[in-house]
Amino acid sequence: MSQLFSPITLRDVTFNNRLVVAPMCQYLADDGNANDWHLMHLGQLSMGAGGLVFTEATHVSPEGRITPKCLGIWSDDNERTLKRVVDFCNTHGVARMGIQLAHAGRKASVNTPLNGSKPLAANAGAWQTLGPTALPYADWPAPKALDDDGLAMVKAQFVSATERSARIGFDVAQVHNAHGYLLHQFLSPLSNQRNDGYGGSIEGRMRFPLEVFEACRAVWPENKPLGIRVSASDWVEGGLTVEEVVEFGKALKEKGCDFIDVSSGGNDPNQKIALGPGYQVPFAEQIRREVGIPVMAVGLITDPHQAESVVASGKADFVAIARGAMDNPRWAWHAARALGADTEYPAQYVRCRPDNWRAAPPVMAPAAE
Repeated sequence: MSQLFSPITLRDVTFNNRLVVAPMCQYLADDGNANDWHLMHLGQLSMGAGGLVFTEATHVSPEGRITPKCLGIWSDDNERTLKRVVDFCNTHGVARMGIQLAHAGRKASVNTPLNGSKPLAANAGAWQTLGPTALPYADWPAPKALDDDGLAMVKAQFVSATERSARIGFDVAQVHNAHGYLLHQFLSPLSNQRNDGYGGSIEGRMRFPLEVFEACRAVWPENKPLGIRVSASDWVEGGLTVEEVVEFGKALKEKGCDFIDVSSGGNDPNQKIALGPGYQVPFAEQIRREVGIPVMAVGLITDPHQAESVVASGKADFVAIARGAMDNPRWAWHAARALGADTEYPAQYVRCRPDNWRAAPPVMAPAAE
């Protein structure tokens, strides 16, 4: 029996398989609003890419966006347009829908990747970025260090975004604490050099991310899971370590965290990542073992048998894919076939299951006259 295609329940939400579609930024929103692209993109993924599909990073404020074209959830229009997409997925798809709540911090106010990903010029709408301290990413503009009022403002933005996510009808929410964005910036000593209670040791550096998570958990439905995405290593000497993230994970577990999505890197351009198949799985395995919490593994997991092995060996509870799902929006269907397992199809698509091909009578071409 396939472990990858076995069900798992977090709180009152059951997932029919362990495949997760990771957040993938699309850079096509208008003032943070979802549009037909997001309906198409998430709609097709909800049909058969995995048991759980996350939105792209969905930003809690305009200044928290990576680019001016990023998805947002700070306004009534944002909520209304994203609800249209989620309603479609919940009505026609087979996946549970999740949202990733994000704030880019000092890595905000940049061009889209197709336009170079460099900081916006002043005449192109650049805005003041925010961070734990006034340390820039690389040679980018320096962020404004958040004072007490700024910390309270950001926390309130995350809370409001969580409340909107619940009204929209998401099954799962995830706080983005990875890839060099704001909450990761607080956690890492490379970007957090504060000398108050929010800096210094790992206990101080994890204080604000924990406060944000706890505030979100307080307003997120009790019966639905709330998790977090972390970078388990900065891949830079003197940066964040997996041992520190284990300590962070233990504190998160006490705050009611239901899962940890384990990624890495993104906070320093000097990172030296040892890329290879499943290169981040050991981080997920260590966090799962030492924290005792369900984890998602992600990163160059490309083959169904590889994904099966990660779950069956107890290294992770879920496997997340991104580019693979973009390449093949029916990843779960094809993985199930490769593993001799079964998985869900939308009712309209059941006829394309291979067992139904064999059961259907052949369609004969008309005889030639």
